[in-house]
Amino acid sequence: MGVHPNIHIPKESWPHWIWYAIECVLLIAISLITSSKITNSIEGLTPEVQNYMFIGIMGIFFLVWYVGIRRLI
Repeated sequence: MGVHPNIHIPKESWPHWIWYAIECVLLIAISLITSSKITNSIEGLTPEVQNYMFIGIMGIFFLVWYVGIRRLI
């Protein structure tokens, strides 16, 4: 039996950039939740220092993922 010429291939119809957008949104969500839990677990921080740590931890997640892990994948 031959191949049907009108076969639907999802890879060709699904835009490639959407995978990068999904990856970025997941990374933002994971880094937000994790940095929130880490900064809430540290006692005695002023709100200013807590904000710096929160953004710093999020930045570390992005740096590790996009510079470190993403290069290996």
